[in-house]
Amino acid sequence: MEQLPTSNAVLSGDGRSGIAFAETNAPSASPYVSPAADGVDIRAGLKNTIFNFIPPAMIVAVVLFWAYGPRSWIESPWSIVVTSAVISLFVQGLEYVNERHAGWRLNGRELATDLFYVILGATAIAWCTTKLADDPLRSMKQSLGITTDWAMHLPFVAQVALVVFLIEFGQYWMHRAMHNWTPLWLTHAPHHHITQLNAMKGYVGNPIELFLISLSVVALFDLPDAAVFCALNVLNVISTFAHANVRSDPPKFYSLFFTTIQNHSLHHSVGYEETRCNYANSLILIDRVFGTYRDGESAVVGQDERKRLSIPQQFLFPFQPVFARFRTKPATS
Repeated sequence: MEQLPTSNAVLSGDGRSGIAFAETNAPSASPYVSPAADGVDIRAGLKNTIFNFIPPAMIVAVVLFWAYGPRSWIESPWSIVVTSAVISLFVQGLEYVNERHAGWRLNGRELATDLFYVILGATAIAWCTTKLADDPLRSMKQSLGITTDWAMHLPFVAQVALVVFLIEFGQYWMHRAMHNWTPLWLTHAPHHHITQLNAMKGYVGNPIELFLISLSVVALFDLPDAAVFCALNVLNVISTFAHANVRSDPPKFYSLFFTTIQNHSLHHSVGYEETRCNYANSLILIDRVFGTYRDGESAVVGQDERKRLSIPQQFLFPFQPVFARFRTKPATS
């Protein structure tokens, strides 16, 4: 399967290029179309329409839950854990219902790796982010007397949008730096060695990168937990679909603002230079504003001749230059 052109590489329903799709759908010699075939086309069209609107529908559902859900649920710290898990499992399940590429079909090894990183992110990475970044920021904010009471008086949706922007803006620049500075690229490269995209692939990467990409300044703002948790769930929905092997092409009002699998698969292209675009994990509007947006889609992903890395290799990858130096160091007599 070849990588699609970056200019107008839109995949057809059978995973081939738009040109091939046009050729295979040329008018037949006979004008007759059987009712059965027509019924299949209608059902397929309805299925595609439903799947295209699932991402925006899930965002609406998430916002409604955190805005109007039972107080006992909203105030429980376990709610964000449960909702995040439900989102990931639901989108993962959609891959079995309407997959995008057979070559990205999940197998046991991929699933085990993905689950390992989901657990790592929810435990060790989350702990490091809290203790090494968020708590020090809150302490500094308190000692300096910084207040943002105005944020507490914003409408709930505006609070959620603020958190989404703060997280995504920081991630965009961190991600962009990782593609333009070798030391940071070495931490990020393992994420680009994945050879297929699936719902939980956004969690996969070197722990150093996972920590760096999790940093934000949200802790400096006075905001209710419900708004922060809602924003995290919204980002989770968008990012999960942007990595998922699901045939879902959201409408223009969605793809104008939010990252889709088309945008992100292109970012995971096999060439290093081709990856230097579409840096926003969820808010593709930032790429549009800063000129790093590129249209298209890639069905083939993975760096270095698509060499898949094991978990130990992903952990040790940033230190490869050090290992190489010791291997080439001449022995002293």
